[in-house]
Amino acid sequence: MNPIIALLKEHNISDEQIKEVFQALTENPLMAMATVQQLAIPPEKLQQLMGLVMQNPNLIKEAVNELGLDYAKVEEAKAQLNK
Repeated sequence: MNPIIALLKEHNISDEQIKEVFQALTENPLMAMATVQQLAIPPEKLQQLMGLVMQNPNLIKEAVNELGLDYAKVEEAKAQLNK
């Protein structure tokens, strides 16, 4: 299991909520951050999660694929942010 998904499940985040986070990520990365903040994950765990992603950004792609979402949408959203 992807470490991002595992950490979210460790904090009793439902599969539906996890999919919502990654769906938001594929549509609007800024919205995804707001969605993550609403999950009530302790700040130190959230920081750990962000560190994990910073060290290995490919984990996002793996999680998106594991959830059956379209990673190309993440790339499109990223391109929009960079404009």
